[in-house]
Amino acid sequence: QVQLVESGGGLVQTGGSLRLSCAASGLTFSNRVMGWFRQATGKEREFVAAISRSDSTYYADSVKARFTISRDNAKNTVYLQMNSLQPEDTAVYYCAARTSPFYGGRRDEDAFDYWGQGTQVTVSS
Repeated sequence: QVQLVESGGGLVQTGGSLRLSCAASGLTFSNRVMGWFRQATGKEREFVAAISRSDSTYYADSVKARFTISRDNAKNTVYLQMNSLQPEDTAVYYCAARTSPFYGGRRDEDAFDYWGQGTQVTVSS
């Protein structure tokens, strides 16, 4: 079955950086649209970034120019490089995979079919 396993979360000071990884198995990774979402305490899960099969990237306005999504198809892994972190970036970050290879930049959760368990990112002020 499909498994998505996130890693790389932790505690960082304001202005710091972290790189999240998501290792995927049980799917043809190179054909998949991959995404990152996050959920802060008491808030709904929100779109962060996505990357298509052809490496087109999509970002939430709140993270554009600070976060970078990338993929390594040889390692079946998608990354989220997060720079200039702010306290409002504190959340559980989830990796997601889309079944359909077609993607028009949707930012809703329903666009993705498989989810990881999440990794906590905490940014201290």
